[in-house]
Amino acid sequence: MQLSFTQVLLFSLLLLLTSLHPTQAQSLSTCRNACGTVGIKYPFGLDDGCGAPEYRNMLTCNATDLFFQTPSGLYRVRSIDYDKRTVVIFDPGMSTCNLLQPRHDFSLSDTQVLLLPPSSDSAFALLNCSADSPVLNRYKSLCSNFSGHSCDELYTSCAAFRLLRSVTGVYQPCCFTEYSTLRYMSMNILDCTHYTTVYGLDDLKGVGPVDWTYGIELSYGVPDAGCEHCQRTGGTCGFNTETQGMICMCSSMMNTTRDCGKAYQLQQCLNSNSSDCGNPSGSEGQRPSPMTLFHVGISHRAQAKSL
Repeated sequence: MQLSFTQVLLFSLLLLLTSLHPTQAQSLSTCRNACGTVGIKYPFGLDDGCGAPEYRNMLTCNATDLFFQTPSGLYRVRSIDYDKRTVVIFDPGMSTCNLLQPRHDFSLSDTQVLLLPPSSDSAFALLNCSADSPVLNRYKSLCSNFSGHSCDELYTSCAAFRLLRSVTGVYQPCCFTEYSTLRYMSMNILDCTHYTTVYGLDDLKGVGPVDWTYGIELSYGVPDAGCEHCQRTGGTCGFNTETQGMICMCSSMMNTTRDCGKAYQLQQCLNSNSSDCGNPSGSEGQRPSPMTLFHVGISHRAQAKSL
């Protein structure tokens, strides 16, 4: 295929743009947008340099399932709601209505507590607590009413929790509380043998424990780094792995500017083998001005140097 004058000029421009930061182009050329059935969008990323640096290395994918990494282990991600800005995770080691499991601690890092704290729509139920438990004595104010439900209802409704009944037929107390209680006091200190978590509290009024939604809902914020502008020009938001400054990735060949702009549009046109690339009016055979292309390249080069 013989290239036109316009296409040769455009190709030269793209070579200029991609030569600015070759190391970054190699490391940021591809960002996966899904893991299994869960979509991956900004501010999250699976590949280093993708998404926002604040959320770096928090998610991992094993090809079929997405996991949230914490100091206490890996937790499967059930869903991410980008409109509500929530992430629902499931702790495979916690007890549920159908399965009683040994206690263990659920903990987030200090950074995760700031960026993705459990939402106010999540509750932690501490089960089979001893009479000496801090939450039944000095810190009993940490226990709250959970959508009108009681410990007795929880114990008697679920087959797994009925196993906690003592030989005398009496159940030990439980406590519905927030994550902050578990953050500052381990399960050993709390002196409760099991725990479970539930989310969607407003929808659970009048709903029995068998039909509760078990899991942990985390809420997150989106850093204001100009990503929306990048996305509007066809780019994917990422960051420089060394400086952690934002990068707008336009393709595998261009990923060093804050927005894709005209250069990205010209590249898309070149890929389509159109003969009128760079012609705003769409007239056949009209070539873009070399000076116009030069200014586009200089503009993007200046933006790249500012990163």
